[in-house]
Amino acid sequence: MPPLKNDCFALPPGVHWTPVDEALADLRTRLSSVVDTETVPVSGALDRILATDITAPRAHPPLPNTAVDGYGFLNGRGEGDHHIPIVAQHMPAGATPDTSVPAGTAIRILTGAALPSGVDTVILQEDVEVKDNAIHFTGPIKQGANTRRAGEDVKVGDVIAEAGRKLTPADLALLSAVGVSDVELRRPLRVGVLSTGDELVQTGEDAGPGQIYDANRPMLRGLIARLGHLPVDLGAVQDDRDALRARLDDAARQVDVIFTSGGASAGDADHVSALLNEAGAMALWRIAIKPGRPLALGMWQCKPVFGLPGNPVAAMVCTLVFGAPALATLAGAEWAAPQGFMVPAAFSKSKKAGRREFLRARIRGGQVEVFASEGSGRISGLSWAEGLVELPDDAMSVAPGDLVRFIPWGGFGA
Repeated sequence: MPPLKNDCFALPPGVHWTPVDEALADLRTRLSSVVDTETVPVSGALDRILATDITAPRAHPPLPNTAVDGYGFLNGRGEGDHHIPIVAQHMPAGATPDTSVPAGTAIRILTGAALPSGVDTVILQEDVEVKDNAIHFTGPIKQGANTRRAGEDVKVGDVIAEAGRKLTPADLALLSAVGVSDVELRRPLRVGVLSTGDELVQTGEDAGPGQIYDANRPMLRGLIARLGHLPVDLGAVQDDRDALRARLDDAARQVDVIFTSGGASAGDADHVSALLNEAGAMALWRIAIKPGRPLALGMWQCKPVFGLPGNPVAAMVCTLVFGAPALATLAGAEWAAPQGFMVPAAFSKSKKAGRREFLRARIRGGQVEVFASEGSGRISGLSWAEGLVELPDDAMSVAPGDLVRFIPWGGFGA
């Protein structure tokens, strides 16, 4: 795949605090797929991303057939009693429809069987009485009842799955039903996850005064996996610019995208930003979002780098809002806008204008409640929550019962 341009994240001089929607639209125009393709059997294609459109090589159903167990004959019948002799043959599912049913007679036919010549209508077996080698029933029954037309679901040549689609179990059923055995897919996107900071220690180690356990790396690896990509653990690096440079060099050789947390602002110890600036491929996107800080976006040896805030709450929110759709595009999928719905609020809040706000939230009793504290250091709120309430950029007041937009984790694709 052609690499992204080294200046693909460059911003114009004097950039302002960018509204979330504007930042997302801008990001969408700058990104394209960075992974190549491979051919895979349909049986192994679940949750993979299609590289090409798939057209149906065979109709579904391939022939007219019956939707029920019953008796088939030609034309419908009007009101009143009817008696139709039964021919000796019968039609099970899978049989070749080489039988011709004479007009005025019926044939025993089972669900899914192709309609033989002389049959265009089927009556349910429960609606007839079989006596003296004939079916007896009371009409009316419409012509074509209980049958399926050839190709009424899918016609030969129909596009049944478009490039960029992540294949679902239902897609596998449809592809198999029309005879597709292999599909061309995007190779899984490899996303490296790197933590930075002198204050970090790993679980299982002793944490000294002033140190904290690294919560971001396991969280981000889990999010990336839930989004359908392949997480690669790049470990943690202290605030040492040379060590970080070496780790980024190594990461660029093994992953398609790099996610870092911490060191992404403009302070003395923000070495991620400094190195991206040094490489001449750094942009500090100041996005009007809460929780969150500027996102450091850049390129390192032709690999896109997303510099996330070090705070776990802000890192998770920024990954869901910006990282999820960006990764989908880089993986060759469709841009994944979050899917939410309106729910009555079980809380009160007054919000100032200027920033899009995301509150940790969950639904109980048909209403959405939010975590007791908006503090971005409260990691427990992420575990408590089932999604986010999104409050728009403008000033607003929320009272219990007002409708607010709730986005479950699954609405972000996670």
